[in-house]
Amino acid sequence: MSTTTLNMGTFEPTVNSDGITLIDFWAEWCGPCKMFGPIFEQAAEENPDITFAKVDTEAEQDLAGALRIMSIPTLMIFRDGVQLFSQPGALPKNSLDDLIRQVRELDMDAVRAELAEQEAQNSPPSN
Repeated sequence: MSTTTLNMGTFEPTVNSDGITLIDFWAEWCGPCKMFGPIFEQAAEENPDITFAKVDTEAEQDLAGALRIMSIPTLMIFRDGVQLFSQPGALPKNSLDDLIRQVRELDMDAVRAELAEQEAQNSPPSN
């Protein structure tokens, strides 16, 4: 499976869908992006059950700004609508493969329970 291109209108529906979504934020002029691109494409071919998407930060400046993308490439990973990872920098193939393995192995019920607990601790007490 190849990658898909996301924009402001397709970003939320894509990351909020069931399953795993990896997003590569890149730009044509970015040297490290050009190095990471083929690694990302290869991972997409090897993992057809995962959505692999790209956001061209030059074409989608509003989306990149809304997500506070400060350097590229940046990789974001979502699973079942939950953002699990966001990090700038080009990853080597073995690191990307390891990240995918870790995301696959996550117990999402436990992740949601932990997020709910954090939210409860951060919300003000009701009177």
